[in-house]
Amino acid sequence: MGEDFESSNIVGDYILRRKLGESSQSTVWKADHRVTGEAVALKQIAAAKLTAHLRNCLECELDFLSSVNHPNIIRLLDFFKFQDFIILVMEFCAGGNLASFIQRHGRVREHLARTFMQQLGAGLQVMQQNHIVHRDLKPENILLSGSECEPVLKIADFGLSRVLLPEEFAQTVCGSAFYMAPEVLQFQRYNDKVDMWSVGAILFELLNGHPPFHGRSSVQLLQNIKESTSLPFTPSILPQLHPECVDLCTRLLSISPDDRLSFKEFHQHDFLKL
Repeated sequence: MGEDFESSNIVGDYILRRKLGESSQSTVWKADHRVTGEAVALKQIAAAKLTAHLRNCLECELDFLSSVNHPNIIRLLDFFKFQDFIILVMEFCAGGNLASFIQRHGRVREHLARTFMQQLGAGLQVMQQNHIVHRDLKPENILLSGSECEPVLKIADFGLSRVLLPEEFAQTVCGSAFYMAPEVLQFQRYNDKVDMWSVGAILFELLNGHPPFHGRSSVQLLQNIKESTSLPFTPSILPQLHPECVDLCTRLLSISPDDRLSFKEFHQHDFLKL
């Protein structure tokens, strides 16, 4: 995918500069507008590779991003068809993603983890208001803009998102295993609390420098989650954390969705108000 793009170097009004990332369904490029010089991110999706499920997700992504303008949600600037591809023009975030931030800095201090959770919560609130479930929240899908000293998180890549109304459930297995809620790993029906598990996994990774649970397969990962009696915080880190921080992380990573914090409970948690 992308050979025509690389050979021509021009897509509509944009000049391709470099590849930022690639998955089985899409490729993301850094590009500049040919007239204004504005840096953007171009998401290139092969129309032929879209299953019915992915087409529905894409429609959800376009509908949602076209309707919102929020500092903690990636901004969709334009979209169009080019050759056999669907092109999404997104704002360019020079800070990269949260995964590379953690790789560069290691675990972050609690006050920065709280700031990141507050920003994530602000973006999630917009999603809640629009009944959007992301289903693939992970550090790679959270981008950073602003300065290195004061980064601003932006929830991105809504390619697996869908509308899920209150009292509704979904069953499609999707997401990234290390951030996937146990009910999804077990092929059970699920609601918007799958995103809250992912938020808990992200908070844990911010504090410890690695995801909370590991496994060489989804089966082993699920087994390790079920066998854990407490969250595997790094022993030297745990005494440094405020009890409310540990409480928030623990309750977000509750195996049972009934016991897991809802978005409203997360948003009102005392750790975010410290």
